Amino acid sequence: MVFTLSPVVVLACLVGGYLLGSIPFGVLIARQAGLGDLRKIGSGNIGATNVLRTGRKDLALFTLLGDGGKGLAAVLIARALWGQDAGALAGGAAFVGHIFPVWLGFKGGKGVATFFGVLLAAAWPVGVAAAATWIAMAAVFRYSSLAALTAVALSPLFALGSYQPRSVAALCLTMALLVYARHRENIRRLMDGQETRIGAAKTPPSPATPE
Repeated sequence: MVFTLSPVVVLACLVGGYLLGSIPFGVLIARQAGLGDLRKIGSGNIGATNVLRTGRKDLALFTLLGDGGKGLAAVLIARALWGQDAGALAGGAAFVGHIFPVWLGFKGGKGVATFFGVLLAAAWPVGVAAAATWIAMAAVFRYSSLAALTAVALSPLFALGSYQPRSVAALCLTMALLVYARHRENIRRLMDGQETRIGAAKTPPSPATPE
């Protein structure tokens, strides 16, 4: 458990994981491609889904890999140095870093790609089960947000059912709660029947509406 780690290790996991997770790949990739500030395009979100709204599937893929990869890297590095619990702690910090990046005034993404990256590294059977849930829900209902919300909600049960360490189950629960908090608008649109389905015609990119 985290309590068995030294304070120095805990601090290294938290700070290192957070800084790694806070790298805004979507913003950096869009800027390097000459698309301007991603936060002023479409929904204003910094994740791969919003990059896709620019019409650049290649950049969306790079963003997806970057956002997932930083979570995966945080877990693998910390686990290699200090063990399973340290990996879970660093992964959770990376996830928080993506959602609340210091470089962007703590206004980040919704965390789904980073969630999967962290989970696949921390406990790959749980990550695979969550990914399979996402695919099944997306195929049946055609809502990316609903698929993500279902996958993250079931991830703590997957962790418990596969006898993962308690640190992994706690990590899943923490990430699930944060994903739900970041998807408040999506949940509202799902309840109102206004959420956009996967594959539906998209409107041209436009500046994000100020909140």
